[in-house]
Amino acid sequence: MLKAVILIGGPQKGTRFRPLSLDTPKPLFPIAGLPLIQHHIAACANLEECKEILIIGSYSASTMGQFITDMQKEYTMIIRYLQEFTPLGTGGGLYHFRDQVRAGNPAAFFLLNGDVCADFPLRELWKFHEERPNALVTMMGTEATRQQAIFYGCMVREASTKAVTHYVEKPNSYVSTLINCGVYVCSLQVFSIMADAFQRKQDEFYSGNGQVSPGYISWEQDVLSPLAGSNKLFAMQSTNWWSQVKTAGSAIYANRHYLELHRNKYSKSPCTIIPDVYIHPTAAVDSTAVIGPNVSIGAGVTVGGGVRIKESIVLNNATLHDHSLVMYAVVGQEATVGEWSRIEGTPSDPDPNKPFAKMDNQPLFNSDGRLNPSITILGAGVVVPGETILLNSIVLPHKHLNRNYKHEIIL
Repeated sequence: MLKAVILIGGPQKGTRFRPLSLDTPKPLFPIAGLPLIQHHIAACANLEECKEILIIGSYSASTMGQFITDMQKEYTMIIRYLQEFTPLGTGGGLYHFRDQVRAGNPAAFFLLNGDVCADFPLRELWKFHEERPNALVTMMGTEATRQQAIFYGCMVREASTKAVTHYVEKPNSYVSTLINCGVYVCSLQVFSIMADAFQRKQDEFYSGNGQVSPGYISWEQDVLSPLAGSNKLFAMQSTNWWSQVKTAGSAIYANRHYLELHRNKYSKSPCTIIPDVYIHPTAAVDSTAVIGPNVSIGAGVTVGGGVRIKESIVLNNATLHDHSLVMYAVVGQEATVGEWSRIEGTPSDPDPNKPFAKMDNQPLFNSDGRLNPSITILGAGVVVPGETILLNSIVLPHKHLNRNYKHEIIL
């Protein structure tokens, strides 16, 4: 029997995802028609050996309650949310709820970061882990460019055994192009390593040297780094698609790949479709609209005649009036786009000319204090009047625009 743990952080994280995370928790943001972490759950549910999924974070139980109820109805397995009493880091929450993870004595458990998107090769990872009796943790790795690798956890592997001999989280200088994907298989014995890390944190805190809560543990720095070189940490390199969701632009990129992975699940529509497209069954789409490629349309959305949408996500109950254009954008819940309006952003995809390139996740502003070109975001309830142009801009929720905007944040 196996279990899975999904780490989702809390509302104090995901600031680069605003304003989308102001009304929808980032783990529940819909990508390709499913909440972000439902893709994780679906991947775990495909393994018949996986009997329970524990979701750990510091969001309130009421915030996650309806989602958990929906997931338990959809999947024939136990799915529970465990709320941290305070943010405990990437390892602290896992250690705090170790008894719930160990209950039933699973052979091992998957550990997945909630902000990654991937074609999760969980069965291959589990088999790789089983073939190495010494392994306490086996992580999924992928190749990145030399320039981008320093923004991730970097590892060095022993060529024949695949044991990780060196691991550094976001190093200051080049270590390796093999990076950590935030997807792991762990044996239960890893909690003894975590107990040592927990004790060190306690000692530091109560001796006056600790800077954070004594229960705070960094999985990467307090567990993975010390395990490297001990012949207990291994890495399986995967060539499957993988990306992080740190910014709204990365959600558009992930949307494209998840649509491609699950294209056989999506129903046809009477309008002109350029694959791949997801349209919720309750959306009302005019037959003269042209949608795609790489578009997700949520529940209750109204799409008028002659509307053109590409490379975008349109959230629940939004309205796009006749002949409007939406490209490289996220249209928030209950937002309205008027007739003949143009909503357009700039894609922030990885460089297609560089093998293994990942999303750059640029900061909001460049060194000159100007807004970096990115996708356009309409927050929840935004109203864009007819014949308005909005380029490379971010509009916070419930704003009523009265003119054209370009490269601006509308507060």
